[in-house]
Amino acid sequence: MRKSLCWLLCALFFYSNAQERATRKDSLMGGFSKERTCYDVKHYTLNITLNPDQKFISGSNTINFDVLNATRRIQVDLFANMQVDSIIWNQQKLKHSREFNAVFVDFPNELTAETSQSIQFYYSGNPLIAKRAPWDGGFVFTKDKQDRPWIGVAVQGTGASLWMPIKDGQSDEPDTGIDIKVAVPNGLMNVSNGRFKGSFPQSNGYTRWDWEVTNPINSYDITLNVGHYIHWSDKLDDLDLDYYVLDYNRPKAEKQFAEVKPMLTCFQSKFGPYPFKEDGYKLVETSYLGMEHQSAVAYGNKYFKGYLGSDLSGTGVGLLFDFIIIHESGHEWFGNSITSRDIADMWIHEGFTQYSEMVYIECQFGYEKALLYGKGLQKNVTNDRPIIGDYGVNAEGSGDMYPKGALLLNTLRHALHDDALWWKWLAAYTAKFKHQIITTPMVIDFFNQETQKEWTSVFDQYLKYTRVPELQLRKKGKKLEVRWITDVPQLNLPIYVNINDKEVLLNPTNDWTTTNIKIKSLDDVTVDLKKFFITVSHQ
Repeated sequence: MRKSLCWLLCALFFYSNAQERATRKDSLMGGFSKERTCYDVKHYTLNITLNPDQKFISGSNTINFDVLNATRRIQVDLFANMQVDSIIWNQQKLKHSREFNAVFVDFPNELTAETSQSIQFYYSGNPLIAKRAPWDGGFVFTKDKQDRPWIGVAVQGTGASLWMPIKDGQSDEPDTGIDIKVAVPNGLMNVSNGRFKGSFPQSNGYTRWDWEVTNPINSYDITLNVGHYIHWSDKLDDLDLDYYVLDYNRPKAEKQFAEVKPMLTCFQSKFGPYPFKEDGYKLVETSYLGMEHQSAVAYGNKYFKGYLGSDLSGTGVGLLFDFIIIHESGHEWFGNSITSRDIADMWIHEGFTQYSEMVYIECQFGYEKALLYGKGLQKNVTNDRPIIGDYGVNAEGSGDMYPKGALLLNTLRHALHDDALWWKWLAAYTAKFKHQIITTPMVIDFFNQETQKEWTSVFDQYLKYTRVPELQLRKKGKKLEVRWITDVPQLNLPIYVNINDKEVLLNPTNDWTTTNIKIKSLDDVTVDLKKFFITVSHQ
């Protein structure tokens, strides 16, 4: 969750920044070179010491991987401002070279395909500090209200390699997760993803806090949170719930976090079981607004309803719930469990997750309020550029991936006109692709298969073009004529309209079609634009 809406000075959809021409640096970060695709990461073991005063990290990341294709070189990513201290393989120090933020690691012998390998990557340095987290990536070194250190990190878009050596990107997640070990000065606590495995006093006035993630995890989801936290736990059936907030905020946090159980109940009823049960569900208070850190959701909404007390939809419905709790938790299904291979397809994360807000509203406050909220989101669509970005160059599409992506899904639901099938498909989608890395064509193919209809043209129009489908109506004699104006040559989008208070199905094409419907005036024909994200014009 990060991005920019002009009316909130880039507070929500930072992806709306104009794309610049791709560079070699972009290709190294976003591409799929042989040095990246030749190996598959199985597990990380991150073991670092964080010095808050010096804003300095030192330690190592052990990378266990399987060799897919024989190679003597692999690419590991680490920002150029961070020092590579040494890289060890089989007790040998390996040679390496840098190109921008890519570190190319050379082995003395060719690594044979279908073998398992491990390197220990030692590093140190002052990581990039965010200026406006989470809109830009980096560390946040701040103080709480009692002038005590409070530290966090948010890196989506910028890259996890700004603070740790890692195969950075969304195309390869560690199959068996990550162990996260962070040593901080005594008196401070670190909270990371997964299960707490214990705290261990060190000999230098530091305590190491150990966490274990057993599920695959996006690189940008890996996190740490350092502060004077207080912890309490709860359960929703057999799902463990854990909460970490600054000690003086517990009373209001307990009240605000009461929304977690109804939210998870709703999402599990619509999307299937919580996808990271083995690692539990956590909310962790942060000084920045929020982020979907897997099993350790970052919460910084300051205990307001809405989005820092405002309503993104402008309808009043957005003030009925805590936006950060709902949105960032929705990402556990969409983005964390189901991950796009390339960030050009980030609508798979953000469109579905913004739609999850409408799902929660429908569960808690009713269908009509969900539709009203969705209608309000329409004003946030800028149609500045396509939702899908350029592939292979670390390029996201338009920030419209949030509202327009959600409105595409809402449109598909109502065009399908079968709620039982819609919810069945959505649950089947999250089950089919649980813990998988996917692409836009995979989403489209699955929707087509499950509904036994062809929707490719609809996805293409909303995702690849800026134009919103225009439904044109005209009267010819006594008959209604209709057509679509779109960029795709033939839009296959059925539309339900009201004619004299009766619901009627239209199947327009991109050519004028004369229907058998008699009308006195075009004003007799109305379209519920809360259900369909289209424009309507009379000719």
